[in-house]
Amino acid sequence: MNYKAILIPGNGGQTPKDNWLPYLETELPKIGLEVINRQFPDSMLARSEFWLPFIKSLGADENTVLIGHSSGAIAAMRYAESNKILGSVLVSAYYTNLGIAAERVSGYFEKDWDWDAIRKNQQWVIQFSSADDPFVPIEEARYVNEKLNSDYHEFKDQKHFGYGKEPKLEFPEIIDALKNKLSSAK
Repeated sequence: MNYKAILIPGNGGQTPKDNWLPYLETELPKIGLEVINRQFPDSMLARSEFWLPFIKSLGADENTVLIGHSSGAIAAMRYAESNKILGSVLVSAYYTNLGIAAERVSGYFEKDWDWDAIRKNQQWVIQFSSADDPFVPIEEARYVNEKLNSDYHEFKDQKHFGYGKEPKLEFPEIIDALKNKLSSAK
């Protein structure tokens, strides 16, 4: 089976060359995933009206893993509400607008979450969070885990997983978790 991964950055102008995205672009093909790591439109605000159609245009389907960081994780969850995908990796996921102006205008939080559809439209969800994330309270990540029954990995010291002053350049935990899921994909 030919599987692919679409890498979805966070908002704030993130690019395909930031932090651990180049690492995944190099390492994911080694475990059998074609990688799509493109510049997303509207990269400052990451609004759903641009991002969800862009994900669709990249060919996201039932053979696709969406790997999203922060706003990218939100986009992955909203995409899975109404589209079948293989699975998703959510890094620094949350479910409210966090009281942040850019999140309020993103379009992701104007309706309730359909957690059942998100679960049913994919075989699995892998989630990474950190208790010391300065942007996403750990309670938000734990709530997403509770609703999605994700393969949940909580760290104490990864902050916002590299986005900030000290970039995280590698993320082998994603590779390990995906190897396990891909070996049991239907």
